[in-house]
Amino acid sequence: MVPKPKITLYFDTVSPFAYEAYHILRNDPIFKDVDIKYVPIFLGGLMNKCSNTPPIKIKNKDKWINVERLRWAHAFSIPIVADMPPNFPPNTLPIQRVLAGIEASQSQSAVISALDALYKSYWALGQPIYEPTQLRTVLSSSLGGEEAADKVLGAAETAEVKQRLVENTDKAFAEGAFGLPWFTCTNTKGETEGFWGVDHLGQVVQFLGLDKGVSGNGGWKSVL
Repeated sequence: MVPKPKITLYFDTVSPFAYEAYHILRNDPIFKDVDIKYVPIFLGGLMNKCSNTPPIKIKNKDKWINVERLRWAHAFSIPIVADMPPNFPPNTLPIQRVLAGIEASQSQSAVISALDALYKSYWALGQPIYEPTQLRTVLSSSLGGEEAADKVLGAAETAEVKQRLVENTDKAFAEGAFGLPWFTCTNTKGETEGFWGVDHLGQVVQFLGLDKGVSGNGGWKSVL
């Protein structure tokens, strides 16, 4: 039997482009037969490992980010706030630790449930998920109640979960990542390559040999 193509998407909730990549992978039928794994990392840690300057600190690029994220959101009909959320970029280390703990101890479906809710709250509604009260509220609604939320919030403070996030970040770096979103892809021939950026999803589709015809989204004209 021919193996399924695979994608590992490395993400941090601070990145609008990682959000857009996630939304496309989750919703576009092009990827319906792809085995996709979502892995949280800490973007600040990755940038340090690469000696990379955060885009928000690069003159002109800081303004370009806002324009570009809206272009891709419009192209692929992705819900997103018109203005950058307040206090952007926030410290997402606590959020990413929570997600790393879920990824380590629960199924990918739990990661997806939490991430769907967190991304909607932050990037679609502009809510401050980096604030402890809002984070707990979103996790309670997505994971089945306050008890479940408190459990993952508590686990995020443990050395084990903190190390898990470090290891995820190190793994992304080892696979070539220097920014987000980062896709590590394996095609049906067993060949593996890395791709950076939502604007390179067209290359991901080509490398994996996916059928472009199954998608009715006009956004693919921008990348294929």
